[in-house]
Amino acid sequence: MEFAFYFSAGIAVAATLRVITHTHPVHALLYLVVSLMAIAMCFFSLGAPFAGALEIIVYAGAIMVLFVFVVMMLNLGRATAEQERRWLTPRAWLGPSVLAALLLVELLGILFHQPGGAMIKGTLVDPKEVGVTLFGPYLLAVELASMLLLAALVAAWHLGRQDKE
Repeated sequence: MEFAFYFSAGIAVAATLRVITHTHPVHALLYLVVSLMAIAMCFFSLGAPFAGALEIIVYAGAIMVLFVFVVMMLNLGRATAEQERRWLTPRAWLGPSVLAALLLVELLGILFHQPGGAMIKGTLVDPKEVGVTLFGPYLLAVELASMLLLAALVAAWHLGRQDKE
């Protein structure tokens, strides 16, 4: 299982580098989603399927919704929509698709060749342990993070609104 972990980590690093170095925001977002899925695979290979599922649902799903929200809020018009259509060629999907396919092959290999679950060593982490940990000793950090997210949402709304005269 060490191979699965290191392979996922390598894909996460490669996809994250593409996020940082890519010039088009839509392409960078595609690589970001692949990077988040690779990190979820790292969690699966370490024996934390709940954390991996949360990674996919919360981060990959929330990032996509946030991006759509920002695009809708900016409402840049027809010229920008045409430019995005030119940017999103099948060639733009090639890199993220190849990395996601490699992660899928790795996941299927783990599921069908490991009888005891996908762990390097240790025990499985269940949702109850995650909840007890988050709302036990880390309660203050969780609440501060939620307040920070609320402040970011209010700031984005204030920055994005247009005053009608």
